[in-house]
Amino acid sequence: MKQLLLLWLLTASHWCYAQFTIIHNVNGYTPTRAGTIQHFSTIVIKDGKVVKTGDESTLKQYPQTSPIDGKGLTMLPGLIDAHGHVIGLGHNLSQLDLRNSKSVADVGKKLQNYAQKNPSGWILGRGWDQTKWTPSSFPTARDLDKYVSNRPVVLTRVDGHAIWANSKAMELAGIKHTHTSPAGGEIIRLENGQPSGIFIDKAELLITKHIASPSAGQINKALDMAGKHLLSLGITSVHDAGIDFATWQLYQQRAKHQTLPLRIYAMLSASDSNLDTMLKAGIYKEQKDYLSIRSVKIYADGALGSRGAALIGDYKDRPGYQGLMLEQQSSLEALITKSVKHGFSAHTHAIGDRANRIVLDSYQNVFKQAGGKLLRNRIEHAQLVNLEDIPRFKALKIIPSMQPVHATSDMHMAEKRLAQSQLQGAYAWQTFLKQGVKVAAGSDFPVELANPFDGLYAAITRTDKMANPEGGWRPAERLTKQQALQAFTLDAAYAAFQEFKLGSLEHGKWADFILVDQDYFKSDVHALLKTQVEQTWIAGERKYMRP
Repeated sequence: MKQLLLLWLLTASHWCYAQFTIIHNVNGYTPTRAGTIQHFSTIVIKDGKVVKTGDESTLKQYPQTSPIDGKGLTMLPGLIDAHGHVIGLGHNLSQLDLRNSKSVADVGKKLQNYAQKNPSGWILGRGWDQTKWTPSSFPTARDLDKYVSNRPVVLTRVDGHAIWANSKAMELAGIKHTHTSPAGGEIIRLENGQPSGIFIDKAELLITKHIASPSAGQINKALDMAGKHLLSLGITSVHDAGIDFATWQLYQQRAKHQTLPLRIYAMLSASDSNLDTMLKAGIYKEQKDYLSIRSVKIYADGALGSRGAALIGDYKDRPGYQGLMLEQQSSLEALITKSVKHGFSAHTHAIGDRANRIVLDSYQNVFKQAGGKLLRNRIEHAQLVNLEDIPRFKALKIIPSMQPVHATSDMHMAEKRLAQSQLQGAYAWQTFLKQGVKVAAGSDFPVELANPFDGLYAAITRTDKMANPEGGWRPAERLTKQQALQAFTLDAAYAAFQEFKLGSLEHGKWADFILVDQDYFKSDVHALLKTQVEQTWIAGERKYMRP
């Protein structure tokens, strides 16, 4: 009997040890909830969660487990992108990519090549930015007609806040010179008053409502393509900034079948006609934290590049014009109230200083009437904030969800659009932190490239990839390496109510981590741009390995 008991104990002991995954010989760093950076060389994982981190002596505590050699690579917590558009990225990966276009003629050549390879249907693309062309004025439908005139073409500006349509697309949409600009939008016109082919913000819908919605199969494909791409960049979790009803259904279905490629914290689109239905269904959380739906994405204004950002003063390069509010304060307050009454956080897009002020006023009024102050409400972007309004973020417990790459992408354009007085609170990450406010960092992909190391580099240097301007643009707002990493990990997790589950490699949290070829803390900051992600793990399972 004793022999049987001993055999059982040995077997049970071996079974217990066999459940552990141990990776050693890594150069590991993790932020902690205590505000420090912990360094380690060994990590122990069980049931997808971190048991402990330690040094090589930790191996002696698990003699029955065969450790995995990390080969000296640097281990970091899985990076969290606090603002992206997952399905949009997936579609972009299969549509006409115009991100690096240098001129109208360059767009035209790419358009012709794409049209030949895709011979039927609407031609859709994204990524053009007229501010990087010479001349830097908006293009026209006629410019596109020179290259494709027999099929409808709709090309979205890099920021998503303007479209460029050819004459065929305008014809199919029934656009005439008598069309007036809708509230919250603008039809750019030629000198003779005819629509030029550029439609800003809510005017986009005049064209895009005629484009067939993607099928469930196409959304599934886009999700898989986006997931594969994001995992290869070291992103293990993303905050999806505005999903429609079809995507809401698909995400829950994929979560049920445990086939989501990465963690998603999804915001319901406030403009979706099924918003009430989605809100009434309640907050969605699943046991393995792959999907969380508990917030609503609201748009207050447009973007700076298309002069849709709502300003307190005039645009320097368009006197008498102050941008566009997509929602007036009364409707903003109604949407925020509806969100918080259902227990959902309100995450509101605001770029211009006027939009940020109106959104802060809206939150303040709603909190007095309906509550919701503790729901970790956010302002998405918070790019231009009047210095008087920055302290209000802390007072109202609003999280600025900001994208460091926007500063380095926009800096030259922002200097042309805005006076120096308007730039005092521009992309003010360090000022927010000094106020005691957490900054959740992201990229806003596919507006920007999704690579989080571009974002970390921009946050630390405030320079472009050629290290210009020397010392950084408005350098007082640069972040330290620790602050930048925390913004892309623990503070991003906090902004999704997940700081006790994600964002660091501490005991009891999901073992989401990446192995990279650069020492994040000791390498020269410019080496960040060369960082290669070798492996990406979620819940203790390897999801990506570099070929």
